[in-house]
This record gives sequence, structure tokens and C-alpha cells, in this order.
Amino acid sequence: MPERLRVLLVDDEAPARSLLREYLGAHAGVEVVGECANGFEAVKAIAEQKPDLVFLDVQMPKLDGFEVLELVAAEPGAPAVIFCTAYDEYALRAFEVHAVDYLLKPFGRDRLAESLGRARDRLAMAAARTQDAPPVAGTNGAALAATARGEGRFAERIVVRDGAQVHVIPTDQVDYVEAQDDYVAFKSEGKQFLKDQTLSAVEGTLDPARFVRIHRSFILNIDRIAKVELYAKDSRIAILRDGTRLPVSRAGYARLSQLL
Repeated sequence: MPERLRVLLVDDEAPARSLLREYLGAHAGVEVVGECANGFEAVKAIAEQKPDLVFLDVQMPKLDGFEVLELVAAEPGAPAVIFCTAYDEYALRAFEVHAVDYLLKPFGRDRLAESLGRARDRLAMAAARTQDAPPVAGTNGAALAATARGEGRFAERIVVRDGAQVHVIPTDQVDYVEAQDDYVAFKSEGKQFLKDQTLSAVEGTLDPARFVRIHRSFILNIDRIAKVELYAKDSRIAILRDGTRLPVSRAGYARLSQLL
């Protein structure tokens, strides 16, 4: 565990960040390495600053706190996370995605001190593990995202990290998803976005009334279909509105037929 605890503050409200900075200033060995006002800034700052601990708001512009966690959780040395929010409805979900603590605004100095102690304990345990141990925040971004959404809810948008850049793709703009080795490619409006995820994991996040697995390597947005043609015995081709041709297996055609 480092002698100094490097902390990043993420909240879209400047007064909230200022109060956190004031409270943390009373604790020796705590260094605030940066402040962010939205989720995009947070993802970039975490990659560049590599903080030990992030105080993370939930409801923010551009990316919410759970989406930030999804994008950074699988990275080596992922930081510990303390959620800070005025809404108690996210508490269970926060702990299910392995947050250190959940600070409900407004909170006082004593509650902050308690939370900081929990973070130090968590980081000390992580430091005692081998280098091959999972990051503090967890390793499976897809699982974290599914837990954060809640049971029975499907993704309304896809977040993809490309270095320091983050792309947000509404699911209704996804044409199809293709498995590519250890990644999946989201195809949207002529562009491709690669994400380190399995096709089966993606399938579980999408609304089955709108997206169907037509082949072991493809999930299709049924709104994009122009027609389906017979290609060979027991196999077909889906032709999309933009002319893209995708293979359809026998099992995929059976699933597709139930929706068309």
C-alpha cells in the first residue's frame, strides 16, 4: 500500500467537489490528484493519473458512475471506488459492483473518515495479494454493467473505450454485432467500435425483442433487415437495408422467424 493515498474526485457539481477536498484535507497522507465534472473526464483522468481511490458520483452528464466503472474496472491496477450521491436507490447496486462504500449526500466529516478507512483497508488487502490478483474494482466490466442495470433491464446504450476516448452508442443505432477473435465489433452507421467482450455477454445485454443471434458470430438488429434469402441447404443470408449481407444459420433463422 502506498504511503500517500492518491485520490480523484468525480462530481458534476463544483460545490460537492470542494466539500470533499476540504474534508480530505484534514487527513494526513491523502493527495487529491484531480477533479472531474463528467464521466468522460473521469475515464481519461483514471487512465492518466492512476489514482488509488475515486470518489464517484452516480448521476452525471455524458457517462454515469456505473458506466465509468464498467470502462475502467478491468484495467490493471483499477482504483477503489466510493460512490457519492444524493440518491439512495443506487446503494445496493453500488455494493454489488464491489464499491468500497456508498456516501449518501449530505454526509459529514465523520462519515467521510469512516469511508476513507474502509478504502485504506481494501487497498491494503489488495496490496497483499500477488500481482496476478484481480483489480480492486473487479475484472468483468460486462458483469458489472449488467448488475448496475438491474434484473430484467436491457442496455439503452453501449459504452466503448478507445484509449483515452470514449464512444457512447445508443442501442437503436447499432446495426449488428460481430465476434472478432477476443473482441466484438459494434457496427453503427457505417462505423465499427471494438470492445473486449464476448458475443454471448453482449447478447445478454440487448433486448431480445429487437436483437437476435442469427449466427454464432453475429447478432442483428431486426429493424435493419431488408430481406432474407436462401443461400444453401439449411443456410440463408440476411440482406440489410444498406446492402450488408450476413450469414444466417438454421438455428438463427428459427429465432429470427419468431420475431418477423
